[in-house]
Amino acid sequence: MNLDQPDSRALESARDHALRLIEFPRALDLIAARATSALGAERVRALRPWTEHAAVEEALATTEDMVSYVLRTPEWGPPPIPNVRAALSRLGVDGSVLESLALRDCGVLLASSRRARQDVRRRTEDFGRIAALADRLLVQEALEERLDRSIDPAGELTDAASPELSRLRRSLRSERSSLVARLERFTGELPDRLRVADASVTVRAGRYCVPVRRGGRSQVGGIVHDESASTQTLFVEPAFAIEPMNRVRELELAERREIQRILAELSDTLRPLVSELSESLDALSELDALFALANYALDHGGTRPKLIPEGEEAGYRAHQAYHPILRAVEEQAVAFDLELDPLEAVVLVSGPNAGGKTVLLKAIGLLSALAQSGVIPPVGETTSLPVFGSFFAIIGDEQSIDASLSTFSAQIGNLREILESSDGRSLVLVDEIGSNTDPAEGGALAAAVLLRLSSQTALTVVSTHLGELKTLAGEEPRIVNASLQFDPTTLRPTYRLLRDRPGRSYALEISQRLGIAADVLEVARARLSEGSRALETVLAELEEREDELNRLRGTLERERAVMTEERTVLDEEKAEATRRSVELKDREGAAEREARGRAERYLLDARRDVEETISTLQEGFDQLIAELPDSIAGEREALVDKARTAARVARRAVESSLSEVRSGAPEPPEESEAAVDPVRSFDLGDRVQVASLAEVGRLVTLEADRAVVELGGVRMTVSPAVLRIAPEEPEKGVRSGRKGEWRAPSLTVSSEVDLRGLRVDEIEPALVPALDAAIQADLPRLRVIHGKGTGALRERVRELLAGDARVPSFRLGTYREGGIGVTVVELTESD
Repeated sequence: MNLDQPDSRALESARDHALRLIEFPRALDLIAARATSALGAERVRALRPWTEHAAVEEALATTEDMVSYVLRTPEWGPPPIPNVRAALSRLGVDGSVLESLALRDCGVLLASSRRARQDVRRRTEDFGRIAALADRLLVQEALEERLDRSIDPAGELTDAASPELSRLRRSLRSERSSLVARLERFTGELPDRLRVADASVTVRAGRYCVPVRRGGRSQVGGIVHDESASTQTLFVEPAFAIEPMNRVRELELAERREIQRILAELSDTLRPLVSELSESLDALSELDALFALANYALDHGGTRPKLIPEGEEAGYRAHQAYHPILRAVEEQAVAFDLELDPLEAVVLVSGPNAGGKTVLLKAIGLLSALAQSGVIPPVGETTSLPVFGSFFAIIGDEQSIDASLSTFSAQIGNLREILESSDGRSLVLVDEIGSNTDPAEGGALAAAVLLRLSSQTALTVVSTHLGELKTLAGEEPRIVNASLQFDPTTLRPTYRLLRDRPGRSYALEISQRLGIAADVLEVARARLSEGSRALETVLAELEEREDELNRLRGTLERERAVMTEERTVLDEEKAEATRRSVELKDREGAAEREARGRAERYLLDARRDVEETISTLQEGFDQLIAELPDSIAGEREALVDKARTAARVARRAVESSLSEVRSGAPEPPEESEAAVDPVRSFDLGDRVQVASLAEVGRLVTLEADRAVVELGGVRMTVSPAVLRIAPEEPEKGVRSGRKGEWRAPSLTVSSEVDLRGLRVDEIEPALVPALDAAIQADLPRLRVIHGKGTGALRERVRELLAGDARVPSFRLGTYREGGIGVTVVELTESD
């Protein structure tokens, strides 16, 4: 924030003149009001635009750091900053002694310096620039404590300033108290004719006195120091009080000498730190100024603009930009957008009076001037601004009676200075160029000036009412037309900036509304030149088309909003339907798992009951067979085979159902449109196959909901839906000797079964058939090879064998038989 710029005196004068015209000081006043100290506000008011890119970048970055710091620590604020510049200047003189009030303020400066340094240094990693500023703050805790102990907030030395001062003040209080007590007693003992009513001990000429009537002067004696306004009362120091009062005076003089000595000592202690104290004061005032800049940025919600490096042709872009003063004082300020290509250097703003043209010129100038001073202006995120090296402005009436200059002459003088001094880094603002003279000559001169400035300056923004200038944009690509929108219905400005559109003056329309006679206006219209009427007509048609376009755009936006809302509702309904579908599937899955679990438990119980029943029946059947005579041995053998087959069929039915429940219900068979009634597909005596058992038998009985099938001499009742026509060629089997009866198909018999490589759930389908075949073949034992592994296969084999009533016993294999990798099933009971 260094205020010394390397501009020449002429450029500085032009800059200060331009800044005054665009109300730069007023903008700084609004920002300075957010400072917490007079020095901080003073520093804000002293800001001036930098002209070097690096300096502007650093200033804006420092302000942005303070904005972040304030957002991160909203409770923080600059500590008290006393204005001790004069005291520090005086302290720099050898032998000078500061008064107690100045010393108190120096103590406050030390305390504020220490506190600010501690607060800011806590976040050095996040706010490097602010932390660097805090490094300039002096910390002298011992000196700070001594000043605080020696001087009270009112600026008076305390008794703790020195032991001698404390002793003198105790003695002084004692002497005064004693003297006052004696004088009060003396007053109370005076006769009524000498005593003044309601009088008390008072001080006159620095000495304690008692009031007495003038007539009693000789009787009281002593020294008269004063009289009342009526001259009837004298203030007398009695003779007995003279000596005590002299002692009081001596103590007061001694106290004064001690105070002066202490002040000199404290001043001498501070004197070597004058430069550090001045640096701390400067750093604190800069922190306060940055605090004001940060709060201004937060209040208007602006963002740090991007700076276009010098020499880079990137044009000018102001997005969602506000007039800095209006943004701070008016809630309804209107933002504007202005984007220029690198080759576009002049913006010609036209339109009616009171339409906001001058405000726009000042806004453009203020945004750049503030940004180059380290102030974050009220602009949007995509704003890109060049760094101007000089500022020029012609705004308002600058006529001078003293200099014999008319308004036009003053404008021409300023234009001459701009043409002579401006360059490729200059910002030029001209309000109502070419006015206050003959329109034809003024327009021609203005056109020539603009054509020159279009190739000479970085950016020139001018306002005009001259119709001739509105056609310049068609002649020179570096010149751009612009206008501020005006509502033709209400004849009120909307302050919305329109690029590439010259503005209408609306002079005749406004005059009509203000009451000018219609015949006068008709004559005025008739006297307009053909070119002016044509231009006004074209502009009016453009405005009408723009209004229609805005109306259509508004309708489209409303329809789009309705469609968006409907789409949102549909998406929400779809999401709800999906959620419900998932929830329903979860419920169905849970219900299926629960039903399957119940079925599995039921079938396990059924398997146990079947095994128990088969075991019981087997015992009775064996007893019955043993009692039959030997003459019917053949029939007995057939009965044994039938019993075993029936047991095996029943067991397999249960096991098959259990397997289906565990693996899920089988897929229902595909049916043709003709195959609706399964009963019509079979005839009695057909060879059929039960789907769940894969066994072939004969159909004995067929009804609508039940069928009786004979399998291996055992009749089963099943649903017709699970029956299938068996192949013509029956599986290889053994006839029982009775017509129509079939024994179970023969099985592959082996004395061992190898289960290695199978999963646990694949053990049962492999082990049970091998066990059935071994039992049917009356093998004495079955060797089950499951391997050692983790033992999971071995445990599953043990579970299956333990649950099978046909297995009398089983054991692990011996060393020769395969050890723990083999389980030997004993199929015959040992004697």
